[in-house]
Amino acid sequence: METQGASVVITHHILDGKQAEYETWLDEILPVAKNADGFIDWQVVRPIPNLTFVYTVIIRFDTIENLKNWMESDARKKLIDKAHPLFTKEDNYEIKSGLDFLFYGEKADIKTPVRWKQYLATWSVIFPLSILMQLVLLPFLRQLDLPANRYLDTFISTGCLVFLVIFVVMPNYTKLIRKWLFK
Repeated sequence: METQGASVVITHHILDGKQAEYETWLDEILPVAKNADGFIDWQVVRPIPNLTFVYTVIIRFDTIENLKNWMESDARKKLIDKAHPLFTKEDNYEIKSGLDFLFYGEKADIKTPVRWKQYLATWSVIFPLSILMQLVLLPFLRQLDLPANRYLDTFISTGCLVFLVIFVVMPNYTKLIRKWLFK
């Protein structure tokens, strides 16, 4: 059985003016997904208001098998059918193991880079960001009169670092180094 976990990156292109209905639908599907075997968590990357209409949903499960079971479940299919009138394109998703979703583009025909390139790309992002956290974030926390505490500092800085890596840096960085990654 797969133990490294699995992620699915789902993109939903929403009709203009239907974002509120889609948000309501997200509130409906989340409790159902949370009850699925092996569910770990999910994140929703929302579109920029009045500019983009694409929602990206990242869902993590403990195994690929449990993730596939959820994605192919009758409960999810019924909820997708209910939301289908809100979409401009079909429900689009791709299942990845581990952290492969960091290297995922919207096109499903793009293969995942070899592991050593994923390692180097991820390290080249995390190293400078971890230094930035120490140089910028920690002094900021002291200005907020938060006492220096190794555990609290690490908790906050790693939370910020992971957020930046997944939602800000890697989507743009992988586009920049795409030729090298997929060569």
